[in-house]
Amino acid sequence: MMTKPDCVKRFSSAKSRFLKPVIMNFFDKEFPKFFGPVVREKIADELIGIFENNCPVQRILRKSKRIKPGQLIWNALDKNTRGDSPSRRFVPVVLTIVSEQDILQLENGILPSVIAKNTIARIINEAFQQGGVLSTRDIALVTLKCTGNVSQLRLDYEKEHDCVLPHTGALHDMGSTITHKKSIINKIVIQKKDPTIAARETNHSQRAVDRYLKDYNRVKTVYEQNQDITFIYQVTGIAKHVVKQYIDILQNEKELSQNF
Repeated sequence: MMTKPDCVKRFSSAKSRFLKPVIMNFFDKEFPKFFGPVVREKIADELIGIFENNCPVQRILRKSKRIKPGQLIWNALDKNTRGDSPSRRFVPVVLTIVSEQDILQLENGILPSVIAKNTIARIINEAFQQGGVLSTRDIALVTLKCTGNVSQLRLDYEKEHDCVLPHTGALHDMGSTITHKKSIINKIVIQKKDPTIAARETNHSQRAVDRYLKDYNRVKTVYEQNQDITFIYQVTGIAKHVVKQYIDILQNEKELSQNF
């Protein structure tokens, strides 16, 4: 008899906390001679489908009454306001911190760090789809991770999937956004995409994209005449640390063009 891997022993039973296994276990216990595992699974899927069709997501969110195991309700910043605004607003969102798929992956030996990275991306997108936006601090609080770790995991995900997740740093131009500037300018300057498409693909406002492109071209024009950072700052009025970011992008433009 083959011994089950330790990861299967450790995580397999955790799946019983979710709705579908609860329904299947109910029929297995109460009607053991009437339904086999295949029929129990089919019944569970049908019951969940009926329930979901009669309880639309928006109604659930408005009432904030029903959440699934592994989910929590969090007051996220309304995506139409900024975190540093005195009139900022918040919106309740349902975030999936642990899903059945997460447990299945753990059971199959997938590293927790990989799942954590995907979880961060998932809850950022869930919040945005419900009208909210999460900050690094929000994610650190609900996942009990340090902010530095959260930022690195998010950056790793964005790099692997060539995307920009809709968090406060991207949407509101808060914090360090060098990765987003590079992604946006790469799409417009190197890939020759329309700025509107670049804005949509990177979850940025059109105004932010236009500003990035305008400042990039201003820095590029001055840099080609004088590469001194202080001089560029004095001519453009763009902060020195931002000038350095654009110079870094400019210096990699040729390489990016060759790779594309």
